[in-house]
Amino acid sequence: MSQDDRNAMKIFAGRASRELTASICRHLGLPLGQGRTDQFPDGEIIVKIDEDVRGRDCFVVQSTHHPVNTHIMELLIYIDCLKRASASRITAVIPYFGYARQDRKDEGRVPITAKLVANLITAAGADRVLTIDLHAAQIQGFFDIPVDHMLAAPVFNEYIATIRDQLGDIVLVSPDVGNVKTALVYANFLNGDLAIIDKRRRTGTTVESAHLIGEVKDRTVMMFDDMISTAGTMCEAARLVMDHGARDVIAAATHPVLVGLAMERLRDAPISKVIVTDTIPCGKRCEPIADKLVELSVAELVGDAIHNIHHNRSVSALFRKDKDGRIGKR
Repeated sequence: MSQDDRNAMKIFAGRASRELTASICRHLGLPLGQGRTDQFPDGEIIVKIDEDVRGRDCFVVQSTHHPVNTHIMELLIYIDCLKRASASRITAVIPYFGYARQDRKDEGRVPITAKLVANLITAAGADRVLTIDLHAAQIQGFFDIPVDHMLAAPVFNEYIATIRDQLGDIVLVSPDVGNVKTALVYANFLNGDLAIIDKRRRTGTTVESAHLIGEVKDRTVMMFDDMISTAGTMCEAARLVMDHGARDVIAAATHPVLVGLAMERLRDAPISKVIVTDTIPCGKRCEPIADKLVELSVAELVGDAIHNIHHNRSVSALFRKDKDGRIGKR
């Protein structure tokens, strides 16, 4: 990173993503932006920028995980603070975009909260958004500003390549019909077959996986999803494939939301590895599954995207897809 870049670009960390932001800055050879967030006794948040940002290209890194509303509010205040400090451009870097599951009206008298949050970020003064593995790709269209939507596939692919010889015969299992495209991407990369689980949801927190389409007997099953929330889907799917003779089960997801009974379910499930990224920090909360957990970093991926945005280059140019649909980073 040149001295001009060091002067012109500033990267700030929200409280939800401090470790990730520090890793991004190390990758880019930049100092972390000097900003701080304080909280009044009544819960109100105040952000203070402790350096000059006038005319600078500024990036705020903040995942909006638990506590979701607090982290969203902090992001909005950070954006407003930078705008009022005369930053030339403000990019909201949201590795995990909360409220993404509320992306449509699936029954009467319910909100489309993903659109509301998009409106709030735009109204606060963000000029563009950078995010990873949205729960629904169409959320990009909810914003009236440019959105760079990245895939974490290259990060997973790089790690899996290091253990590929240990896995043996692989089958990629989609834990539900809606995740088939994601499973197919990894099936192509790993030269594995594809199987699908017909998932029937009982309630918002319990899932019954009823039918398996495909052959898993004596094979290593890998399941990929954009997030693991309560882990009901993954764990029921793992039990189903083991009942059908699978040799091993590996679960992977970009965003380790891991709420409710997720830790207990993953600890007790017939899953040997849980592979996630640091879009949401694991930390001490993941100690119950420490023996299964593999945490990968998206810092280099995000850092390279920030570098390209700053230089007005294509973010999609960072990636390549070969004729078989395999995705890797250039």
